[in-house]
Amino acid sequence: MTESWTGRPVRVGLVGAGPWARTMHARMLAAGPETELAGVWARRPEAAAEVADAYGAPVAASFDELLDRCEAVAFAVPPAVQAEAAVRAARAGRALLLEKPLGPDLASARAVAEAVEESGVVTQLVLSKRYHPATRAFLAEARDFEATGARSCYLHGAFLGGDFATSWRLEHGALLDLGPHLLDLLDLAVGPVVSVRGTGDPRHWIELTCEHENGAVSQASLSGTVRLPQARTRLELFGAGGELTYDTAGIDHEECWPVLRREFATAVRTGRSSDTDVRRGLRLQELLEQALP
Repeated sequence: MTESWTGRPVRVGLVGAGPWARTMHARMLAAGPETELAGVWARRPEAAAEVADAYGAPVAASFDELLDRCEAVAFAVPPAVQAEAAVRAARAGRALLLEKPLGPDLASARAVAEAVEESGVVTQLVLSKRYHPATRAFLAEARDFEATGARSCYLHGAFLGGDFATSWRLEHGALLDLGPHLLDLLDLAVGPVVSVRGTGDPRHWIELTCEHENGAVSQASLSGTVRLPQARTRLELFGAGGELTYDTAGIDHEECWPVLRREFATAVRTGRSSDTDVRRGLRLQELLEQALP
């Protein structure tokens, strides 16, 4: 059973008012008790008001005003917008709850990481699957599993239309949006990835081949343009000892958000980032850069 939160809630300002800000970030941060939604800022004030009003939070007239209202900033915006604003927020001494990827390219991701290093602020990535108990149980079991090879996929049809068929996703495709999740899990479950090769078109289907430090080889299939009954995320590890499988089909992602919120608040209050910090984001961005076909 999770212990009750006895500390002060962390005042978190939210940047963004799109579908992910509405359906996850704002709702999670406002639910507390570890955090409170201290304000919302977006380039479209009317969209920011719609998100903020649902939780009785103020709307910031500018990004600087949002920084004045909060001690931490959560980002739910396209990678290029996040990379620019995160640098400013880090230099202002605000903790950062960052989406993946850190930026649209490696140079922008490095700029965020350098700003964090210079300021010493706490950071955490919204690698959502990492906060689910089933994922953690799989990764714990994988530490003792000697994999010879692995197959994985992250597939859905959200880019075909609807709220999440946003311009940056349609431009960059599944590699930047879905790739960080699979590369993160393969790197942890199989062993550190030392090289990645990508083939295909990230806007439709891209196949990654990863070579791992321990000699294992893994593959990852990524697409946001295949129509399925539900999103499919699956990892299969194979070795002399048998096989080990992780599948998100039966998990409830709502279980991720309380864990994410508490761990971020704890990191802010203790001043110690977890392993899902900006350095992890930069490592994943380096792998994404290698994977570009």
